Amino acid sequence: MITNQDFKTYFNKIQSFFNRHQITVCFLYFIFGVLLTLSFAPFDFYLLAPLFIFPIFYTAIFSSPRDAARHSFFYGIGLFLSGSYWIYISVYVFGKSPIWLAITLTAALIAFMAFYFACMGWLMSRLINKDVKKIVIFGPIVWVFIEWLRGWAFSGFPWLSLGYSQIDSPLSGWAPIFGVYGISLMLLLSISGCFLAIFKNNYKLSFSIIILPWLIGYGLQTFDWTTVHGEPIKTTIVQGGIPQDKKWLSEEFATTLDIYRNTATKKSNSDLIVWPEVAIPAAIDQVKDYINSLQDTISESSKTLIFGILERDVVNHEIYNSVLLLDGKRQQIYRKHHLVPFGEYFPVPDFIRNWMRLMSLPNRDFTAGSGNQGLLVTSKGVNIAAAICYENFFGAEQLHVLPDAKVLINVSNDAWFGDSIAPHQNLQMARMRAIETGRSVIRSTNNGISAFINPHGDLMEVAPQFEFAVINMDVELRDGLTPYAQMGNWPIALLFPLVVGCAIILVNRNDL
Repeated sequence: MITNQDFKTYFNKIQSFFNRHQITVCFLYFIFGVLLTLSFAPFDFYLLAPLFIFPIFYTAIFSSPRDAARHSFFYGIGLFLSGSYWIYISVYVFGKSPIWLAITLTAALIAFMAFYFACMGWLMSRLINKDVKKIVIFGPIVWVFIEWLRGWAFSGFPWLSLGYSQIDSPLSGWAPIFGVYGISLMLLLSISGCFLAIFKNNYKLSFSIIILPWLIGYGLQTFDWTTVHGEPIKTTIVQGGIPQDKKWLSEEFATTLDIYRNTATKKSNSDLIVWPEVAIPAAIDQVKDYINSLQDTISESSKTLIFGILERDVVNHEIYNSVLLLDGKRQQIYRKHHLVPFGEYFPVPDFIRNWMRLMSLPNRDFTAGSGNQGLLVTSKGVNIAAAICYENFFGAEQLHVLPDAKVLINVSNDAWFGDSIAPHQNLQMARMRAIETGRSVIRSTNNGISAFINPHGDLMEVAPQFEFAVINMDVELRDGLTPYAQMGNWPIALLFPLVVGCAIILVNRNDL
């Protein structure tokens, strides 16, 4: 039988190996980071997450802050190399940028994300100071604080936040209360309990810490935080299935218009039709006759049509990534607010922009829409909140539309990512938005993955990827607010300074 002392002896040998083989250890942490990707979509092995997070907590406890930072940095390199390699596909394969630029941008982002992990490892180790019991307090809180920080600082990149990996686990029950970062916190808290069991012999407390987040999360999944509002809305999602390398070709333009127009003119009992982001590869002023003909068609059937299109302000030289609503009588517009850095805008000085122009590189910025735009309203009075592609990553930014919005729409063009893991993880994030807000999500993409998502994050209907598809469903409308919709990320953001502040006070009193 393996005893607690056997575990301690085993971990002492590991630490001795760490001290003698730093290069090998850094490579191992790189591999651990790569393997953590398996807990996210499309693999969804959520039970692997605790196994591959464990090494970060181990180095935070037993290594110096410098070594913990080094190990965590390589861990971050592995995680983001395996989890965000699709950036290279977007920039080089479909963006037609030079290969050196695609590699540079991808490597720079991966290194920057890994730097967050290095800061996390250093800070965790510094606060724990080789005291095992402190991992329960500082391990989860520091990790989640850094995760939240990288989700908004410098425009934010909340990709691969741990909570997304647990969307199909019992821990997802925490999402309506604390959002995706709350799930991360509960997962990390559970893992920290393992160290108390191994090194402190406090089995009763440690098993409570390990098990309770899962048990309570399972129980929370039975709660219905929002209420049904009126009758369902009969909805059609259209997935054009147009490859990204053909989408903007002039010879394909007429075909694209016909593909989408046919879905609007086809007889159906749908009240709402949703096309993807920039479904029509043009600006509104360039296809006025086409839009007017759609408006006439819609007026005859009392439908509402929502689709992505570009919008230009010729006078002010501005261009927007927009969603246009047609209801047979009027037009309504939502303009994308949270733009993609180095994709839709370039945060660089003028001299670099001039150089980019000379090199025939993309250099023109889109204009961001207002952060507080009105809701889209269907012909039957249903309030809809829209999010365009990248905006789907930022759950807290969508909360201001609640409780007025009865359903959420996410339009996207995931063709930019090719046959990578990105479309699957985008869908995973859309599912999380549904759980956080207690709202159905209608997700329409150019070539997948389009889906109807219920307020519990379940996939109700999914279109096949890389094909033209039309899927239909009666979508449930919801009213009310989840606790997360009322509080947002503030509890998570305030937890770190609160706990660290208390720890400093206790240290000064010699109580910690």
